[in-house]
Amino acid sequence: MAPDPTWADPGPWSPDGHPGGPDGRGDDPYDGHGEGPYGSRPGGPLDGFFAPRADPEPPAPREPDPGSPRPEPDPGLPAPRSARRRKGRGHTTTPHEAPYRTPPEEPPGPGRRRRPETGPTVRPPTAPGPSETGRRRRGESPPADPAPAPAGTGRRRAAPAPAGPDQWRRIVPQALVVAFLAGGTTAFVAADKTVRLTVDGVPRTLHTFAGGVDDLLAAEHLGVGPHDLVAPGRETALEDGEEVVVRYGRPLHLTLDGQRRQVWTTARTVDGALRQLGVRAEGAYLSAPRTTAVPRAGLTLTVRTERGVTFMADGRETTIRTNAATVAEALGQAGITLQGQDTTSVPPDSFPRDGQTVTVLRITGTREVREERIPFETEKAQDDSLFVGTELVERAGRPGARRVTYSLRTVNGVQEKPRRIADEVVRQPVTQLVKVGTKPLPASVAGADDLDWDALAQCESGGRPSATDASGTYGGLYQFDVTTWQSLGGSGRPQDAPGPEQTYRAKKLYVQRGATPWPHCGRRLYR
Repeated sequence: MAPDPTWADPGPWSPDGHPGGPDGRGDDPYDGHGEGPYGSRPGGPLDGFFAPRADPEPPAPREPDPGSPRPEPDPGLPAPRSARRRKGRGHTTTPHEAPYRTPPEEPPGPGRRRRPETGPTVRPPTAPGPSETGRRRRGESPPADPAPAPAGTGRRRAAPAPAGPDQWRRIVPQALVVAFLAGGTTAFVAADKTVRLTVDGVPRTLHTFAGGVDDLLAAEHLGVGPHDLVAPGRETALEDGEEVVVRYGRPLHLTLDGQRRQVWTTARTVDGALRQLGVRAEGAYLSAPRTTAVPRAGLTLTVRTERGVTFMADGRETTIRTNAATVAEALGQAGITLQGQDTTSVPPDSFPRDGQTVTVLRITGTREVREERIPFETEKAQDDSLFVGTELVERAGRPGARRVTYSLRTVNGVQEKPRRIADEVVRQPVTQLVKVGTKPLPASVAGADDLDWDALAQCESGGRPSATDASGTYGGLYQFDVTTWQSLGGSGRPQDAPGPEQTYRAKKLYVQRGATPWPHCGRRLYR
């Protein structure tokens, strides 16, 4: 078809700089490529899926001001998704992507005529394609199918037709999808929380979908143990703006005032650990500075708190405040000196306790060496050649000797009991060997059994088997001398033999010599 001579050069409001005409090309901002709006050609394979939508009456014609800003796009027309992405990246919308704007009507001039006012201007169709379905406003009616424009009307096209059942069947599922996506996005955004997580004093701000503190720790791969601190508790639900603090436990091998123990602390410095454990550190001795970091592997720390100790020395009482490790060290801090054998009432290397009283012992004295006797032992052996009750010393014992050193001390002017400090054996003792008789005694001696031997014994010795005279020559019940006793078969001394054996030996002597051996008491034998 030949171009209409009534249309001249494009005006300043022609969107793409193409002349308009009755063939439907040039006045559309999307028609510069020989296709219909959004790349569809009327009567093409997509005809029926995209339909034009009628706009309200265009504004009154006016002369455009070249210096005035260009009008804003129609908010009722969703921009293509590519345009929104470019806008987010600072990209300028191209004329092809610009929304449709109705050109103002130009006044007639020489060789021109006014465009016929044939009805409302037709917008580019907004078909519910894949890229436009999600951008149509909720509740907006679908566009009508395009209709061929009557001949001789220029830009005028057919009025939009009412939406049919097929179009509603397409639009309703699309609207439901849009609503579902909008609701899911809202829930997604609502589940996102901004929390502040501080781990061992290092804070950071996180965006998380965790529902509770335990979920947050798991998401951040933070393992906690029984000695670690988590605040708020691990079962606490997370809220937006929540602050979560994690402090790891650290083993502390603590020696406090001489007592060793292992404790756990979440403090990161020695000073913080002491305050957390409630240790009074004012004036205390610390094996590590207060600012020393406590590593997660642990730390060995010795603490000696300040204590009050009282010393009693030379009749004076002295009280000091000290963090010394031993009594001797505290004694030096008090200005008290130990000399010679001087010592204290408690071991000098012991730990001084708070409120303890220590007495200084001033010691003077000498040493004395004494020789002491070591008694001998006696061993007995049975002998059947000896009468029962008879014991014979085969080897006499001999005592030994020991040299003992004693300390004779005077403590604070008072003499003490001698104290043994050393001993040395000078001579070993000799064991005594004794034979014990097992031979039975004879029942009687012929010619002497009827005599009164008890009366004779009472007269000679008072009835005592171990009796001896003043000179030591005679002994026993019947006052035998040793020579006579042994001649009668006796062993050792008569006073060492049992009474029955002595009576037996006396009867034998009477048979041999009569009552002559007992000149004063012999007559007692005859009642």
